[in-house]
Amino acid sequence: MKNDDKKVRIKLERHIWPDEAHRIEDKRNKRLVTVFVIVSMLFVFVVGWLIGSARPIIINPTPEQQTESKLDKILGLMSNNWYFAKDDEQIVDHLLDQALYGMTSNEVDPHTTYLSSDELQYFMQSINMNFVGIGVQYISSDGLNMIDRVFKNSPAEEAGVLPGDIINKIDGVSVEGLTSDDIKDMVRGEEGSTVVIEFLRQGTPIELEITRREVYGTANGKMVEDGIGYIEIYQFGDSTAEEVGAYLRDLTDSGMTKLIIDLRDNGGGYLDALVDIASYFVDKNEIVMKQEYADGTIRESYAKDGKFTNIDEIVILVNENTASASEVLTLALEELRDDVTVLGTTTYGKGTVQITQPFEDGSALKYTTSKWLSPSGKSINDVGIVPDVEIRLHDVLYESYVTLEEGMEFKIDQVSNYVKVIQEGLDFLDYSIDREDGYFDKSTETAIKKFEEEHNLQVDGILDTTTFDAILSSITKTWSMSKDKDIQYHAAIDLLNEQ
Repeated sequence: MKNDDKKVRIKLERHIWPDEAHRIEDKRNKRLVTVFVIVSMLFVFVVGWLIGSARPIIINPTPEQQTESKLDKILGLMSNNWYFAKDDEQIVDHLLDQALYGMTSNEVDPHTTYLSSDELQYFMQSINMNFVGIGVQYISSDGLNMIDRVFKNSPAEEAGVLPGDIINKIDGVSVEGLTSDDIKDMVRGEEGSTVVIEFLRQGTPIELEITRREVYGTANGKMVEDGIGYIEIYQFGDSTAEEVGAYLRDLTDSGMTKLIIDLRDNGGGYLDALVDIASYFVDKNEIVMKQEYADGTIRESYAKDGKFTNIDEIVILVNENTASASEVLTLALEELRDDVTVLGTTTYGKGTVQITQPFEDGSALKYTTSKWLSPSGKSINDVGIVPDVEIRLHDVLYESYVTLEEGMEFKIDQVSNYVKVIQEGLDFLDYSIDREDGYFDKSTETAIKKFEEEHNLQVDGILDTTTFDAILSSITKTWSMSKDKDIQYHAAIDLLNEQ
């Protein structure tokens, strides 16, 4: 057919004569009655099905309804048609979790997130720092496992365990040669069960039967010098205010008039706990903090009764990991008292408040509801608190954890960041080093040889995996076992002694 040719379609209609029209009309009426009955029955059935399935037909869906429909379709396709779905028995749950993680992740607010049931449980435990056991902290050194801390109001304290006691046997089994994890597993157990531990106290065996129960260990306290007390708060959990109050009472009974509050590496916790703790240090009804909501409203939190009036000087230790509730406490005490000095390095700068909304399946949404402000209305979000006295710890304590791969080694005249870390570490351990820039010089070799000799290693001055790990282990041990290298801690004591 040519392009300019056109098809013409003519609709043919049959002509109906007048007498035939009446017969057709009668048949049409009968058909209409039949169709009406059928349609009515179908209507009743469809309406009943729609109500029963609770999936109404949406004529003009909203954007939210369109999104929900898309999510349902994608979930269906991924769980039913996706090739790798066959490898996951809980594919629907896992896909939903991934979708919720994506929905709650954003650059504006890194503190809002979806938590699975396992993550929520871990999150709660990390704040409350609770476990079932006897309530001790111990240090493993040279084959000995020495009690470093006995938690306040714990089964261990009630049984008479003391710092300095050495764990010798657990339920009759010697701990010689066991790892720290092995010992921890043997000491912990079901709530209400008992464990018999033989301790060596100044060389004398002492056997104690201790009943395990839930233990909270979010704070620690002790006298460091005449009149100077020290309280370290690890988190602001459910029991923290009670723990801190107990330590403050003991310290007061021991003659404390000056106090160090250590909030370093404290990432925060519950604001209720913060208000209760602040109440130990400020007058009743003082504004401890403010919360600013999206609609501009301000909520104020007030101190309760219970101030310790015997404290006339406070030093608060902070660092780059001091965040959230610990920053709130620092600013509150700094603004409401005239005898507070903040010492350390600039804090994290988390100035927002989150609440956790749990769901029936054990998961939860942790989301930001407000911004917190100091009593005077100051916000430190993304800024942090600059200390009154800035003191930085040794450089090696700020290094990221690194490992030396098997087979790697460094000698004279080589350059590496691994060498730099070890040079800083050797200086921290009081070995003589001429440089800390990563260049392996003669002084580095000499220091490594001396370390190897003192730690029964092969003395060759080569930085290999064995020597590298041994030096890092010595740094950790030296830092955790005493306060000798904690220059911020000693500066706080010196400052209080001067006042």
